[in-house]
Amino acid sequence: MTTDQYHEPPDELSPEVRTFARMVASLQEEAEAIGWYEQRISVEPDKQARAIMENAQQEEFKHFAMSLEFLTRHNEKWRIALKNVLFKKGDIVQLGEQAEQAEEKVDE
Repeated sequence: MTTDQYHEPPDELSPEVRTFARMVASLQEEAEAIGWYEQRISVEPDKQARAIMENAQQEEFKHFAMSLEFLTRHNEKWRIALKNVLFKKGDIVQLGEQAEQAEEKVDE
């Protein structure tokens, strides 16, 4: 069994933690693919090839969103942070600070 994605021995981790780690890895891979497509699209001179890459990138956006949603459904602190930062008007850093304060209340 490969353990590259784990920082602790996998057999000591609960199934839930292993699933969470797999989904985090998937999220990272989707974000990386989105970035690769962005670079390819920006330099591709052929209109049809660019359209195909844009279509493929849209799939990566969907996969990223689905992975993120799974993770937020399974981690209350992530859910709180995202709820307090995403799709909000205002300074992103200030929203992040407010989200962090809200997360700390979970531990109380």
